[in-house]
Amino acid sequence: MSHATQHLLIGGLIIMTMGIPKATTANEKDLKLTIVNPQNLYDPTPNGYSTAVIAPREARVAYISGQGGQDSTGALSPEFAVQVKQAYANLRTALDALGARPDQVAKLTVFVVDHDISKLDVLTKNVKAMFGEALPAQTLIPVPKLAIDPMLFEVEAIVFLE
Repeated sequence: MSHATQHLLIGGLIIMTMGIPKATTANEKDLKLTIVNPQNLYDPTPNGYSTAVIAPREARVAYISGQGGQDSTGALSPEFAVQVKQAYANLRTALDALGARPDQVAKLTVFVVDHDISKLDVLTKNVKAMFGEALPAQTLIPVPKLAIDPMLFEVEAIVFLE
């Protein structure tokens, strides 16, 4: 691929980047997600996410609704870190029910009650533990409250199925 300016169409958003190497372009025959972290943008991987993800054309899309930190009985710990860990366990259970793996998650949206910088370490550790090197695109949205008052965290996902 040339070093000319490239255009990637991702979810209706055109991201203009410079010189994306061949390894970061989508292979239409491969059902793997392609992670794109352009060199001329901030590297988000230390914080547990990727700039953009390209989904294969042939894949089906599944949307996983927000998973909170409730255990199987519906109980919620009052601790943020415990809720985050449980929410990612719940997300993994939802993926398993779809027959999907974490490396098929293209996008996460997380909602954090009363977010502050001190919570980022907990979030990053949990995302990296679940996704390893296959970090999905991610948006964090601070919120004043969630569906029920004890909830402190919620994560939803867009998954591409083979």
